[in-house]
Amino acid sequence: MRPLRILTWHVHGSYLRYLANAPHTFVVPVREGRPPGYAGKPPDWPDNVEEIHADDVRRASFDVVITQSRRNWEVDRHEALSASQRNLPTIAIEHDPPRRSPTEEPHYVDDPSALLVHVTHFNRLMWDNGRTPTLVIEHGVVVPDDVRYSGERPRGVVVVNNLGARDRRVGPDVFERVRRDVPLDLYGMDAERLGGVGEVSWPELARVEATYRFFFNPIRWTSLGLAVCEAMMLGMPVVGLATTAMATTIENGVTGYVDLDERELVRHMRRLLRDPAEAAALGAEARRAAERRFGIGRFVADWDRALRLVTGMPTRSARRTVADLAEVPG
Repeated sequence: MRPLRILTWHVHGSYLRYLANAPHTFVVPVREGRPPGYAGKPPDWPDNVEEIHADDVRRASFDVVITQSRRNWEVDRHEALSASQRNLPTIAIEHDPPRRSPTEEPHYVDDPSALLVHVTHFNRLMWDNGRTPTLVIEHGVVVPDDVRYSGERPRGVVVVNNLGARDRRVGPDVFERVRRDVPLDLYGMDAERLGGVGEVSWPELARVEATYRFFFNPIRWTSLGLAVCEAMMLGMPVVGLATTAMATTIENGVTGYVDLDERELVRHMRRLLRDPAEAAALGAEARRAAERRFGIGRFVADWDRALRLVTGMPTRSARRTVADLAEVPG
């Protein structure tokens, strides 16, 4: 597949960093002051991510447009793109499950000529996807080659950005209740608000995280967090709520523990603190599961397939349209 020039927006930085593992050029628009969605390229990102001023987008050449938020779809692409660019092959990434209703919310992308990519099967199941063809591309992650789980620190680690300022959907109340009974350290943006450690760079976070006995995910209702996948790839046992995609990601007694009863989760966490051997065994299985399911090679291959679909490039079997290979659940 020849390299493509892909316009997208910097919405979820960690996801875009992994997406840039695909052998294409990703062009991100910037504006003065680098506001949300127009923050551009961080200095440590690879060379195949390029910046373009938002005012210059309509004069540039692209093969594909990828939106990553409702604002991208409803506002940004209309403001930034020319009429001909709005007719380019288009993919919309949905990073989250529906907010207003778990089962009745129509997706804002209602376009049979676009491709809607969900990052979990749970998300696709819960959204009413209407006429839009859909695919699921599960996360792909990497961790530093020289970092692996050691678990010598008898505490749990939580990684959520801005947890103290967010609603019950991401579980600040769950975190507060559980840490009364179990020692937990919080990392992420503005973690200090809840007495946490704060934000740490990606490679340093992996090194610190791997020393904790287990990873705890307090989130009730969101997509499967990249932090969960990264923890598994490090070889950490994961404990969390048995909601959303977590219920099919963590296998009880094999890669960690999930439950809907916080008391049961506390019981499991206390046991892992007392039994580092069990934690290490669960973590080893978590890493094997992550390598099978969240490997970056599989992620890149899935994205190449999606790009072939929307650009009409030949697949190995035949030239097919988006509707031929994508699925369209109601």
